[in-house]
Amino acid sequence: MRRPLRLRLVLRDLSTAAAFASMAISSQVPVWTMVLFALALIVALTGRRPLARAPRLTALLLLPVAGVLYFAVSAGQMDLVVAACSFAGIVAAQRLLSESSAATDGQVLLVGLLMIAGGAALSGELVFALCLLAFAVLASLSLGLAVVEAAVPPGEPVPVRAVMRPLARGTSLAVVGALLFFILIPRLNWNMGVRRATPGLGTATSGFSDTVRLGGSGTLKSNPRVVLRARLTPDPVQTEHLSAYWVGRTYDTFDGQEWSTIGAAKQRHRTRVTLRPGADKQVYQRIELLPAYGSRTLIALETPAKLGNALMHTPTGDRRTRLQELGGDELRFVDDGLGYSYEVYSLPPGTDTDPGRMNQTEADQLLALPENLDPRVEQLARQVVGDEKDPLAAAQKLSAWMQREYQYTLELSGDLADPLIDFLFVRKAGHCEHFATALTLMLRTLGFESRLATGFFGGERVGEEYIVRAGDAHAWTHVLVPGRGFITVDSTPPAFRPNQSLQILESLISFYEAIEGIWRTSVVDYSFRDQLDFMRGLSRPPRDPSSGEQRPSGPPARAWWTAGLVALGVYGFVRYLSRRPRRSPLGEATRLVDAVERQLTRAGLPPREGETLEDVSARFTRDAHPLGPTLAPLTRRYLEARFGQRPLESGERARMLEDLRRALDTWRQGSRSNAP
Repeated sequence: MRRPLRLRLVLRDLSTAAAFASMAISSQVPVWTMVLFALALIVALTGRRPLARAPRLTALLLLPVAGVLYFAVSAGQMDLVVAACSFAGIVAAQRLLSESSAATDGQVLLVGLLMIAGGAALSGELVFALCLLAFAVLASLSLGLAVVEAAVPPGEPVPVRAVMRPLARGTSLAVVGALLFFILIPRLNWNMGVRRATPGLGTATSGFSDTVRLGGSGTLKSNPRVVLRARLTPDPVQTEHLSAYWVGRTYDTFDGQEWSTIGAAKQRHRTRVTLRPGADKQVYQRIELLPAYGSRTLIALETPAKLGNALMHTPTGDRRTRLQELGGDELRFVDDGLGYSYEVYSLPPGTDTDPGRMNQTEADQLLALPENLDPRVEQLARQVVGDEKDPLAAAQKLSAWMQREYQYTLELSGDLADPLIDFLFVRKAGHCEHFATALTLMLRTLGFESRLATGFFGGERVGEEYIVRAGDAHAWTHVLVPGRGFITVDSTPPAFRPNQSLQILESLISFYEAIEGIWRTSVVDYSFRDQLDFMRGLSRPPRDPSSGEQRPSGPPARAWWTAGLVALGVYGFVRYLSRRPRRSPLGEATRLVDAVERQLTRAGLPPREGETLEDVSARFTRDAHPLGPTLAPLTRRYLEARFGQRPLESGERARMLEDLRRALDTWRQGSRSNAP
């Protein structure tokens, strides 16, 4: 039995690894499955197949694994799709360590296809596309080498270098054909089957909690992970970076160390919530909270008026969820999910608004001060504000003064006995929570109602969406102005309000998000409607109904340009084919085989039933037949013409057939002379 081609096995194993990776990137495959597959892959790549000696026994060991997964699904401890993907990975690991054969190779690649399907169902993210492409290329090359290897006679070397170029061309054409098939063939939206959210890598980084403790380092500001995507209507298309506040939660009670809120959760759960009356013009937002966010608090542009139509993304799919209203304009999703999508209408900045529903206790807390507050805080506030009676003007004076007199820093010590006094009178440096806390409390000492707000600041445009990073987490002050509602005043220096991560990390993640957006729009969400729009766009530009323009009666210029480009492409392709030398390596090689078999049959040496030319040559070589030395190079030359794209030269077939005829004549004469 011939030893299998090492390169083919490596390509096969790597293609299986790419298929398994398409599932593993979702972070839903159990760790024990990933460890077992990784160990099997490492052993297989070293060329060892320890399970080849007992294939049936190791196959039987898969049954208890299937039983364990079945009971895990039945008990509700594992999702059915995740269990199926896990079992496919274990089967692939067992096959990788088994003896290589045509059946084993087919089983490995079939399981790889199943794992690719599982990866599409679990995530369908951009990294999945890379795994899919790697699997397609590596598996195609492995299959092509398997065909060539089977055609080469035993003992003959496989012409790897000669066949790799045509195999690469064939694989490239196959990938292009698959892309055209995806674009043009009517299809359903992939989003009907793919899961919108996967846990991802690392822990969630929203920074939200029921309290805000003053002190410590602001490490969150240097985190570049994306926590939400948002589409805005009207879209500020000229703006690459938003100077916007995304509010999530407010706090009204400070005890000297940390902020909290006394607002109690309303018992009623609703699908839509109206926080305040709307205005004539509102900013519509379609927001998607990513798994990196890790909180159930809704985020919206200030000032949110209506929120609803919430979807919860889980490992088993999407479903609707309800909202729960808390104090301080905070809304939370009732159910836990990996991510969420919802719609918001916010009032534009500068709009006079209703302060929202507050009971008397909540209103009183807007002036509450911690016990034993150092009197120097009020003295400092009066020194800066003077006799100003307008709350907004006083807040702006304090904010401008703090931005001049205090420094921004993320490098702070741990818990302090009085972090506010340390910030105002000792270090005179802090991060956004220190600035916002100081401004809020100084306003309260002067009798101006205010509260602390937390959320995010900024927004970076990527494609048609805006992304917000974990490092954009921010804190600021809401000052209550009679007749105008809560107004945002931010005492943090403007340069330090957005995230403070490394620029190169931001650029890399922004680039990834841009490609991810194209993948989501062009592949994951690509549907039959998009196909129709694509075909219409080739012949006519989109018409704006508000423009009132009439559609021309004849084909527009765009249609003529499209037809001209198609005709030019067809003409160029025909010219390319006409300039290529006329040759048919497959036809020449086939005629050569037919002529050889006819000569052998006339000489009384017909191929046996089912034998190919390669089999005949291998048999003659094995039996030390006198025709072996002549037939072996002829067979090798046939394989080069058949698979290596090295066509037979003019007159070469006739010369080889003449050499074979002479060898047959010599063999006949020798046979007659040796006859009794």
